[in-house]
Amino acid sequence: MKVAITGGSGFVGQELTKQLTENGHEVYILTRSNHPSNAPIHMVKWLSDDANPEQYLNGIDAWINLAGVSINEGRWTEQQKLNIYDSRMKATDEVLYLLEKVKQKPSVLVNASAIGIYPPSEHATYTENSLQHGTDFLAKTVTDWEEKASVAEKFGIRVASGRFGIILGKESGALPLMALPYKMGVGGRVGSGKQWVSWVHVTDVAKAILFVIEHKDFKGPFNVTSPDPKQMNEFGTILGDVLHRPHWMPVPSFALKLALGDKSQLVLEGQHVLPEKLLTHGFKFTFPDLRNALQNIYA
Repeated sequence: MKVAITGGSGFVGQELTKQLTENGHEVYILTRSNHPSNAPIHMVKWLSDDANPEQYLNGIDAWINLAGVSINEGRWTEQQKLNIYDSRMKATDEVLYLLEKVKQKPSVLVNASAIGIYPPSEHATYTENSLQHGTDFLAKTVTDWEEKASVAEKFGIRVASGRFGIILGKESGALPLMALPYKMGVGGRVGSGKQWVSWVHVTDVAKAILFVIEHKDFKGPFNVTSPDPKQMNEFGTILGDVLHRPHWMPVPSFALKLALGDKSQLVLEGQHVLPEKLLTHGFKFTFPDLRNALQNIYA
């Protein structure tokens, strides 16, 4: 199978490329820079005046769009929010342009999204059937992103949007920042500690995307979270245990708001999200348990 990835050099993209190549697939990574290509990984230049990516993308079987500025980068100034939003819209516009242009179109587009589409709540449980959507910056971003990606359906392409939870990995994503206070011996409850952390191991994120590609009846939004969400206080307690560090020093909400501004909502607010669609289709998580997931990451 030939698979194109936009955003392939990022956190999820690297794990996805690893799993694809291990399973004997060819990967076409769209990049702004010139990189050497060595089969089965092909680097395809795009988003520049001298790029002509469509000549390499005819006959691609599946397309995975992960492109966009990371929400973990920098303080959420108004400019950074604009960068986060625009990077997703512009990259997806370019994907749609290429999908329209190639003669042999992929059968499926898997587009990244996020559980930030659901309103923060300590009491509600969200599945893909939940109709409640948030109204904040993240919710608007992912709502518009999913809507834009769905335009590919007019080309006869199956579209599925993966609503990612808090993705856990050792070097990237939110976990290094969450683990840092524990490594310094000052880890503890963040905010009320009651906010939900709907987490997922990066291995299972890539595995879920491959699963969706292979199951031709799978379309629309799907939650990419472990079936075992934790409230922040329990999450921190388990993280401290795995790192052999104490969980004792509370971090008040106001301090995080002062330090991070609007970005503090990533840790002070949360959603209890279940991957009902994946489970119904028979997907098996490699790391459904938080302690095992963290032990694997920090082994």
